Amino acid sequence: MQLNSYKNQTGWTFLTNHMHILVVLSREPSMRIRDLADEVGITQRAVQRILSELIEAGVLRATKEGRRNRYSIKRSTRLRHPLERKHTVGELLDLLS
Repeated sequence: MQLNSYKNQTGWTFLTNHMHILVVLSREPSMRIRDLADEVGITQRAVQRILSELIEAGVLRATKEGRRNRYSIKRSTRLRHPLERKHTVGELLDLLS
């Protein structure tokens, strides 16, 4: 499901762009940054920043495969907000898949 139509809408969403990136990567772990940006509806620069933050936080790992990266999600990572801390990234991804 491509979210390009979202670009034409204004307002807020229930999930952050960080989670949007994780949802897309859970479906296609070797997706290119350009395609991630199109899918989520943000700039490539924003995708690069989010990927760096997720890697630095230990939620995501990037492995080079030829000229591309393959991303693996550490599904056991606890969500960060105190209201959600008892749940994991994997639980949320399961709900959204």
